Amino acid sequence: MFETRSTEAEIMDDLSLGDGHMRKTLDELETINTWLGGYQVIRQSLNKLLPAFREIKQPISVADLGCGGGDTLRETAKWAQKRNLSLALTGIDANAYILEYAAQKCQAYPNIHFQQHDVFSEDFRQQRYHVVMCSLFCHHFPDEQLIRLFRQCYNQAAVAVIINDLHRHPLAYYSIKILTKLFSRSPMVKNDGPLSVLRAFRRKELVALLEAAGINKYELRWKWAFRWQLILYK
Repeated sequence: MFETRSTEAEIMDDLSLGDGHMRKTLDELETINTWLGGYQVIRQSLNKLLPAFREIKQPISVADLGCGGGDTLRETAKWAQKRNLSLALTGIDANAYILEYAAQKCQAYPNIHFQQHDVFSEDFRQQRYHVVMCSLFCHHFPDEQLIRLFRQCYNQAAVAVIINDLHRHPLAYYSIKILTKLFSRSPMVKNDGPLSVLRAFRRKELVALLEAAGINKYELRWKWAFRWQLILYK
């Protein structure tokens, strides 16, 4: 079960999903990210880019692909505020309801905006940013599309691409399965949480995908809890 990446679709991959359980799901995902250190991976990555940021005429443009409820963008905005950095933050998602929810959650952050795009669309491919972030986004794609996505993000970013995703490991799988069974009230979280681990990556797989994409300037580190921190440098 853990030897290769699962190809089973997550419920959240259905772009027609609207209200109902979606709001509860997004709220719970934010809680899970807080518990399991997902935001810390992003903050540590941004810290590594600080020297480059100091050399850039602000505001620094940052896009978060598959932004969900906008929680990563809010954490990024708070990180920048503490360092007196001006960031122009853009959340990208293909689901209109998710973007509406995210905009409501981010009303207190005037530097966060949202756009609805298919990330592989010609229109979006023309967009350029200083930094492109993919937080728990890459595992939604099969290998062939990921190679394409890595190349595209690398071309779109002037400074770096930050990728925060899961490590496919039995302990990660059974831990999230137990946690969601005990504490989650969202059927989507109970299904997609464990499945996302099965769709996730081992180190050698990420290295092979980067090699296939022709990217060799990167830093890949394992972080608690069962996260990969991957930074593609320009």
